[in-house]
Amino acid sequence: MPRKKAADRVGPVKTRSRSGCKECRTSRVRCDTQKPKCSRCREKGLACSTQLVLKWESEFVSRGLAFGRAGVWSKSKPAGTRSKSEASSLFDDDREWCPFPMVEPWGFVNSGVSTFEQPDQVNVACDELNAVVLGGERYDFAHGVMGENPVWPVEINLPGSASAMRGLSDPMASLSMFPHLSQSQGHLFDYYLQQVCPRTTASSRLSSPFASIILPFCLSASPILFKAIQALGACHWSRFDSTYSVIGLRMKSEALRGLSNRLATEGSLSCSADPEVLAIMMMLCLYEIVDNCDQRWTIHLKGAKDLIRLRRQQQTTVSTASSTRDPVSGFAELFFAFQDVMGRTACGEEVLFGSDYWHEDDRTIDLWMGCSPELVSIISSITELSRTRRQLTSESARSAFSSRAASLGKKLENLVQEIDDEEDTILRSAAELKRLAAVLYLHCALYGTSPTTPFVASYVRRILRLVSDLLDAGSLVSMTWPVFVAAVELNPLHDEVWSGSTDTAVYGRPLVLRALATMAESSVSNIARTRAVIVKVWQARDGDMLKGSPVDASDWNDWEWYVAPVSSAMSLA
Repeated sequence: MPRKKAADRVGPVKTRSRSGCKECRTSRVRCDTQKPKCSRCREKGLACSTQLVLKWESEFVSRGLAFGRAGVWSKSKPAGTRSKSEASSLFDDDREWCPFPMVEPWGFVNSGVSTFEQPDQVNVACDELNAVVLGGERYDFAHGVMGENPVWPVEINLPGSASAMRGLSDPMASLSMFPHLSQSQGHLFDYYLQQVCPRTTASSRLSSPFASIILPFCLSASPILFKAIQALGACHWSRFDSTYSVIGLRMKSEALRGLSNRLATEGSLSCSADPEVLAIMMMLCLYEIVDNCDQRWTIHLKGAKDLIRLRRQQQTTVSTASSTRDPVSGFAELFFAFQDVMGRTACGEEVLFGSDYWHEDDRTIDLWMGCSPELVSIISSITELSRTRRQLTSESARSAFSSRAASLGKKLENLVQEIDDEEDTILRSAAELKRLAAVLYLHCALYGTSPTTPFVASYVRRILRLVSDLLDAGSLVSMTWPVFVAAVELNPLHDEVWSGSTDTAVYGRPLVLRALATMAESSVSNIARTRAVIVKVWQARDGDMLKGSPVDASDWNDWEWYVAPVSSAMSLA
């Protein structure tokens, strides 16, 4: 029986679908493209999958086959075939090809369109360190529960955690001191003590001031402070379990509401005399740093500055005996002042907490800062002096600037930071790391050095060598600022910083990224923001290598051109 002609056929013509699944296309049958499984795969129990197959025109041409619908079909010639002359016509000289740039070995490939369209904007949301990375692989932690047996994110070896928190191994042990906390709320307070506090100090032997000072004060504190502490615990826990972000946000809102009511009803002057207000603001400030590290944490910083100013004014009107600073207020002042000084080194803005907050002759290493007050005083002076560099109009002003810069450099070179416990080698290494970074920062901010300067390269190598040793020792707490300073001053043309013991080269950028990945899990700082800024500086340096250095040494130095524009509102403490 002869086949029916196309005009005599009844019903729609059945053709294969372009979006059919892999199994149907392999069997050469029509796929109905139902989702999530087509009808045939569902009936036969097959794994329905749509596989994208890339086809290259050059491969088809070399085999003499048609590429897509480009073939010429005729009865005299098999379908989809071309002669050699027809195939070669595809590559005639009249075809235009788009030029592509040369990819150099120093090119930082993790760039997108936004890198060039918005060179001064940092996109922290795209940073991969919003999740914890362990051993180069993403680790999924078990979900914690709102109940009697919360699951901590992971058992890690943190400095101070074994000795300082040994009595808190049972979650219910700490709750007996605060009977007004329910079990659903108390485990967040316990998480703050066992997981957040050890991550705030580099010491391997002593307890963090966030526990040793704040915990006794909580015995007489109001519920507002507990809400702020629990909000901080939930916010940090949300790094490992996103369900706690909502809990932290709700508790932060309750703490903010309580703080606002106190300020409105009691007034700023009365609140400035209460150390609890500064403690609440400190916890809320740290919450914003852990959460997004944007301009919101600086709001608490400026508010605390006003309250501390009122408090100091009141203390000057009373006798010295009655104006003794309590431990909570003293620690809160230290917290805000240190956050301000270290954060403004990156952007070069005016420091809010000046030199009157630091004892210039105190060389004892502070447990939380990880360095001595004298070193912080020198760093603050470097930032203030760098702001006057482009305002020098006379020879005498430039001479005074050079003399002041040389004096600060000499202080740094001769600074020997003291430690109460000589066996606390981790804390000593952290202090030395910050001293080396301060020397490097001074030369970049005041002398206009750049990554190509031999002095900068040598200090970057020394800093990263010490970072590598601490990384191998499993302790990188309180070291955000030194890693940042060394990372932004890496030379893209000479990324090899030294050769390893097995004759394997160690490169700066991979080492920095590895250190940041470890710090994201073992610290309270917002490492995702720090990493995003570092990468932005690397991309800017790589992009300018083709165009030549745009820095005008008479007006802008390297630090002001590459680092400062993308480093506003950073927390590097």
